[in-house]
Amino acid sequence: MKNIFSIPRYFAFTCFLTFLGFAEAHGQHTPDNAITLTINQVWEKATAENKIIKMQDLDVAVSAEKILDAKAERLPEISTEAEYGKVSNFPLFVDGLLHKPELLPVEHTFYKVGGDAYLNLYNGHKTGTNITRQQILHEIHSERRNQTVSEIKLQAAAYYLDLQRSIAFKALMEKNIEDQERQLKEIRQLLINGVVLKSDVLRAELQLSRQNLSLKQINNDIAIARQKLNILMGEPDAQHTLPVELSAMQELPVKNYEEYLREAMARSYQNKISEEETRLSKLELKDVKANVNPKLGLFANYAYSYPQIQFYPYSNYLYGLGTAGIKASFSVDALYHNKHKVKAAQLELKTQELEHHHTQDQIRQRVNEGYLRYNESLNRIKVAETNVIQARENARIVNNTYFNQLSLVTDLLESNTQLLQTQFDLAAARIAAQLQYYQLQNIIGNL
Repeated sequence: MKNIFSIPRYFAFTCFLTFLGFAEAHGQHTPDNAITLTINQVWEKATAENKIIKMQDLDVAVSAEKILDAKAERLPEISTEAEYGKVSNFPLFVDGLLHKPELLPVEHTFYKVGGDAYLNLYNGHKTGTNITRQQILHEIHSERRNQTVSEIKLQAAAYYLDLQRSIAFKALMEKNIEDQERQLKEIRQLLINGVVLKSDVLRAELQLSRQNLSLKQINNDIAIARQKLNILMGEPDAQHTLPVELSAMQELPVKNYEEYLREAMARSYQNKISEEETRLSKLELKDVKANVNPKLGLFANYAYSYPQIQFYPYSNYLYGLGTAGIKASFSVDALYHNKHKVKAAQLELKTQELEHHHTQDQIRQRVNEGYLRYNESLNRIKVAETNVIQARENARIVNNTYFNQLSLVTDLLESNTQLLQTQFDLAAARIAAQLQYYQLQNIIGNL
């Protein structure tokens, strides 16, 4: 029979590695540059520094300027012009092109300075239509910008919650390793007393080694999630960002499906964009139909010219001439050219209306799916809480029976694993419920 007080070298080496892993995991401390952020603070940083949002801010600003430009078309058109030139000789071929011409006296210097103005009175409401078009495009750019902000917030929430989940897993794993270290000491004492087999100690050490390896993976998950979050917020990679504790997260309200659906139809960015695009198609049809309308406007012009060669008798003097009046025009060819343009605009409008209904169907489906998944995640939390209570009681019972020699070490280790898994499931369920809530808010346009 082997001496139970002699410990093999590999056993000592295993214990040393286990101790190193545990020391590494518990030896970490919060650095000086650590900063704890709430989800709202993360959103504020992410939306302020995001380059895509900045580009869309510029698009919104451009569309606002285009509205002002369209309104400026109501102002009169004013232009000035000036001409200066040299006039050639004026040969008159009295006897034909092949004979020497007679040269008539002309003034070789010519210049003209003047200006003209035109004020549109009516052009089939095309000016007003263009203003409305630019206003609709401005609304579309604004809603797309808001949609991008919502998507960035959802992405930031995913990174934030991923970091929060990994930190929660780390705390649970460290507590589990601490409990298993204490449990291993007790099993070793039983081995010294000859109560258990050496295989019990080896199995407990093996499980502890696996837990330390899992802890290392969790630390890597934390580092990866933190870097993703820092990049999204425009912070340096070295910034030690920390989320609030999982227990400090506020409880999220739950509404019924009909309320969520009403909010989505009133506030969803996709629905608003689709509505504005439908308005734009209707406006395009109106604009095409206006091609057959007459145009009416006031005009005026005045110019100084030299010499006077417009009216007979001519003279080599500077003269001024101006005209003013009302001008009307009508494009006759629009009566037959515009027919197909109107038909095409009508078909495009029908296409856009169908697309709008399709968008609403998609929104309704997404709201229903998000609502069901959110409630499912809330139920999963309740189940996970019950499982933790049962697993903790089971672990307590198996622990007592094992150390009273009434159960096997496999039962003990399995109960520990089940308890840790249920705790992981509970933390993951809480995080998943938060993420499902934010996804639902993004769908209804409330993020």
